[in-house]
Amino acid sequence: MKTSCTPIAEHPPQAIMPGGYGTPAMAIFWVSAIVISMVFMFRYSNSPGGAGITPIHWPAGSHIALETHRPTLIMFAHPHCPCTRASIGELEQLMADCQGRLSAQVWFIKPVGVPQDWTDTDLWDKASAIPGVTVHRDDDGVEARRFQAETSGQSVLYDQAGQLLFHGGITISRGHFGDNPGLGALEALLAHKSLNQAQAPVFGCSLFGTCTNQNQTGVALGKQ
Repeated sequence: MKTSCTPIAEHPPQAIMPGGYGTPAMAIFWVSAIVISMVFMFRYSNSPGGAGITPIHWPAGSHIALETHRPTLIMFAHPHCPCTRASIGELEQLMADCQGRLSAQVWFIKPVGVPQDWTDTDLWDKASAIPGVTVHRDDDGVEARRFQAETSGQSVLYDQAGQLLFHGGITISRGHFGDNPGLGALEALLAHKSLNQAQAPVFGCSLFGTCTNQNQTGVALGKQ
């Protein structure tokens, strides 16, 4: 007597994931997760930080030197903010494009209670290497508070008489290089193509908050 054999299927049955979810459902889940993450990152990258109310006139009591023969630019920065790398890169571009037209300083926040070398980062080194830029330590953020700066990379430009010309940021978004309103406004002011006070959104970590690139000390820069 002939015996019949059950044909072997050409393709094995599709595996079923625990909980009854098959491969298509898992694929949809992961694609959705990726899309949501991308949307969140886009919104974060394009969300400006706080700017405070920048003084119209040079603050009384400031220990920062105001240049008397050309405009003075000050950038306030967090030494551990990854977004600030782009701000310093754009500052380097500004100094190259506007040689001799301005004096520039970068002031890095140093809160109370952190090690003495807390500000000794690659951002400090990068800023120090820009021709025409001097770098300083802002103990406890005293100067940043005088100028009401709140976000790393926030920059202000004052003329020789101490009158505010520009305040804000000089990047297009968090940590991104490229043409942006802040840099364009500064170049126009320094080339005397604009006489109007200008401002631009500033993108970066909070000067007085926890930074996303925190060092091992785990210090949160809270306002005191």
